[in-house]
Order: sequence, then structure tokens, then C-alpha cells
Amino acid sequence: MSAALPTPLDVRLMNATASALFVALAALGLAAVLWWGLRHPMFSIVAIQVQGDLTHNNAVTLRANVAHRLSGNLFTLDLAAARTAFEGVPWVRKALVRREFPNRLNVQLQEHLPVAYWGDEGESLLLNTFGEVFEANLGDVEADKLPRLSGPQGQSAQLLTMYRQLLPVFEPLDAAIEQLELTDRGSWRVQLDSGTAMELGRGTAQEVLERTRRYVSTVSQATALYRRKPDSVESADLRHGNGYALRLRGVTTVSAEAVKETAKPPPTKRTH
Repeated sequence: MSAALPTPLDVRLMNATASALFVALAALGLAAVLWWGLRHPMFSIVAIQVQGDLTHNNAVTLRANVAHRLSGNLFTLDLAAARTAFEGVPWVRKALVRREFPNRLNVQLQEHLPVAYWGDEGESLLLNTFGEVFEANLGDVEADKLPRLSGPQGQSAQLLTMYRQLLPVFEPLDAAIEQLELTDRGSWRVQLDSGTAMELGRGTAQEVLERTRRYVSTVSQATALYRRKPDSVESADLRHGNGYALRLRGVTTVSAEAVKETAKPPPTKRTH
């Protein structure tokens, strides 16, 4: 029995060339099909389904703000760019964009929930429940009365945390916080809805809260000495180590006699 003769080199080359050509043609055919499919009108985005608890946006506002920024069909659309476009719409905090075969987008939106104004009066900045600052038309704010928080850039979350901690502290006085400020030097200031302006001072959050609790628990006794109530406090300075200083409406620390002496005109000099 004789051994099989090896395949000639030229035959092996022809077989390899034929196989390579077949693979190349198959790849080109598949690429052509994909090219045709990706650009077929059937996959053009024809609908966007929006989900989420929306208060300040609807289909009309979203279409006006986003439609012109979306390019491509179901397969060629850049989802990251689409998410950025939706998150650029006023009041939108976060967007999740997904493809839905054959020609739809599913978008889940989360809107900002405002809890306070941020910064100086006149600025169109708000603070959401996460302590994040965002810009919006203040005319769209439905809450009748939001507090105003202000402080250094990047400290908004700290302001919101302190605000939430101080709220129950003032409840015994039946007072609400209208303004809370953290100065550049780290000192806290509060304006109550009773008109009381308070200097809470510096220190850790616990130290500030302890000073405020001491004030709330004793201010009724202090104002009663002058036949006043806590809501008559015009200003309070809690930066003292062992107490606080008050200014009461309608109460002066200057005696009546001293006031009369101050009001007297200076004596005139007689010339001879």
C-alpha cells in the first residue's frame, strides 16, 4: 500500500486564496446588509416615550428643547449625547435613555424638587433635596414660601443639612427659618419669620445646635423680664461663651434721664 501523495503547493495556495476570497465576500456582504439596515427608514426614531413624575416638563417642552439635538436612528444614536440633551432641559436632574426596537426611545426623567432658594435675592438659583444648586425660572416654583440659603460655593449640601437640623430646634418658639447664611469665615446667621436676626457663631454643627437650643429654652424667661415675648426679639447674638445678647423691640438699655440729657442742645457760649 502506497502513502498518499502530499497536496501540491500551488493547489494549497489556490484553496487558501479561494477561502480568503469567500470570507472577504461574506464580510462585505454582511457589511452591506448592515449598512443598508442601519440607514433604513424603518429604524428612524419616530417616538420618544417619557416616564417619571414630571411637574415642570411635558411632551411639548421636551420636543422643543431636545428634538433638534438628537441625530441618527435607533442604532446610530449616541445615547450619552442624548442623555446630556435631556439633562440640559430646565428642571431635569437626571435622565436614563434606552433604545426600544425598532424605532423608539424610552426616557426616564427625574426632576429637581426645590426646597430652598440659593444665593442672593434676584438670582434664579434653587436648591434641590440633594443639596444641589440648579438654575430655573423662579416663576415656575409652586411652593408659596421657600427659605433662602446662601454660603460659599460648594457648601450647599452643608447648608441644607444645617437647615434641616435647625428646623426642629426652633419649633418650641413656633418660628420658621426664612434665611440661613454661612459666611466666608464660617459663621452661621439665621433670619426667622418673626423678624429676629440671629448670629449663631462658628464651630462644629453640634456646637452651633447646642447654643441655639440653650437660647430657645431660656429666651422666654429673658424676654419676660421686660414684659415681652420671644417674637419681640429684634436680634440675638449667640457668640458669647456663657450667654447671649438680645435686642428687644421697644426696649432700650438707656435710661429716660440719659435720653433727655442726650436730646438737650449744647449750652451756648456768651461772648462779651
